[in-house]
Amino acid sequence: MKEFNRREFVYALSLGTGNLMFSNPLTGCTNDVSTDPFQLVKLGRSGLETTLLGMGTGFHGGNRSSSLSRQDKNKSLALLRHAYDVGIRYFDCADLYGTHPLMAESLQAIPRDKITIGSKIWTRQGGIPEPERPGANIVVDRFRKELNTDYIDLMQIHAMVDADWTDAEKRQMDILEDLKSKGIIRAHGVSVHSWEAMKAALDSPWVDVIHARINPYGIAMDKPEPEQVVSLIHQLHDSGKGVVGMKLIGGGKYPEEGDKIDNALRFVLGLRSVDMIIVGFEETSQIDNYAGRIEGALSQINSA
Repeated sequence: MKEFNRREFVYALSLGTGNLMFSNPLTGCTNDVSTDPFQLVKLGRSGLETTLLGMGTGFHGGNRSSSLSRQDKNKSLALLRHAYDVGIRYFDCADLYGTHPLMAESLQAIPRDKITIGSKIWTRQGGIPEPERPGANIVVDRFRKELNTDYIDLMQIHAMVDADWTDAEKRQMDILEDLKSKGIIRAHGVSVHSWEAMKAALDSPWVDVIHARINPYGIAMDKPEPEQVVSLIHQLHDSGKGVVGMKLIGGGKYPEEGDKIDNALRFVLGLRSVDMIIVGFEETSQIDNYAGRIEGALSQINSA
């Protein structure tokens, strides 16, 4: 990274040009980027292509429950349908969220081959009701039945925190690799909830796609200083891994603060090493609001 002080960093993120402060060759590009929040993007070398903005289904999630599964089912189904109608093509699920049945019902009206479905296996203690943690083949088979789909586009190991997770989860990783070879899943990867786990993902050729927490405020992130996280995300991206940005608004810590949301969008999208972002929505108006904010952020990045 280039040397810079905190004041310079904050100023850069407010302009959406924080990317220029890091030594990633991609960020030296001066060509304008599309301002379409639903433009198609490639997730590294995973072979997956989906929209820049994806919808998370795990807002306030845990123990197979989330805001979407707890509220009126028809409202949640209408929300998922609206997301598809406006252009979102990535839907992020997990065993932890309990949203597979909702997604399955949505697929009755949404063409399966037009969307990318991601889900995540929970292997840690707690989190889900059962104490057992069976092999990924058994879990993925259950997921496919719950989702009523023959295949799942992206399957990840959920919320890794330990530095040695690639050793501890070797059995599950090998099973997922076998499932990918059979076309049951299209890509595999990890979501990380610690700096050490993120560094381990960088060193693992097994990781096709990683979910990484990133925002300019250090809220709900793996390091309180965004500069350090950005440096590692650049390395992940440059290694060919797909990078999915999450916790852009700090896990809902500042959902009503428009300036902070806009700053976060300009900052993360301006890095150009985060392939796509996912946001958890509860209302259709939130989807429309974010689509407009992303378009505005990308326009400002081009201007800057």
